[in-house]
Amino acid sequence: MDELEGIVDRIREYLEDKNAARDRALKNSRALIRQCSLAIRAVHRDERSRAEEHLKEARVHVQGLHQDLAPYPDLYHAGYTQDGLKEFSEASIVTALVAGEAVPSPEDLEVEYAAYLGGLGEAVGELRRRTLDLIRQGRVEEAEPLLAAMNDIYDMLVTVDYPDALTGGLRRITDMVRGVTERTRGDLTASIQQRELMKALQAVEGKLVE
Repeated sequence: MDELEGIVDRIREYLEDKNAARDRALKNSRALIRQCSLAIRAVHRDERSRAEEHLKEARVHVQGLHQDLAPYPDLYHAGYTQDGLKEFSEASIVTALVAGEAVPSPEDLEVEYAAYLGGLGEAVGELRRRTLDLIRQGRVEEAEPLLAAMNDIYDMLVTVDYPDALTGGLRRITDMVRGVTERTRGDLTASIQQRELMKALQAVEGKLVE
């Protein structure tokens, strides 16, 4: 029985350490998601430097997750951890695309592939929001590259045809991307047509005045 008691003591110590790591991971995940949300908000406000500050802070929490959960792969691949990494991917991708920069890779961000693909897909929703803001401001030329990026993302995601168990439910996200992209294309096309019509009317008015 002394031997059995020693075994149980080791198990108890392991679970105590694992539970502490889980608590730290939950805290890091919540803080990570918050920093990513603030980064995206800064992007929409054209506050690029502030967005990068939030992403820098978010990366600290990503590294904390790696460090705390390295001995516990099951916790690292748990939903709350991967959700945080997906949010980090989304915020980083949105920040890069709005700035006209290259999209960071999963290796750059230190995230799993499934989390990266999910973040890539969900970035399209924020690109739509940015596009609509630009349309309202009359900055249509700046909106067109974002629509092109949305199209490219959909074209790539639709080729990743694997079970949801491997991709983290990517199929649902890809369907969302298609719908959002189509609506954005319609909004941008209508805006461009309206602008061209206004130019034509102004030209006619100018000739009538002459």
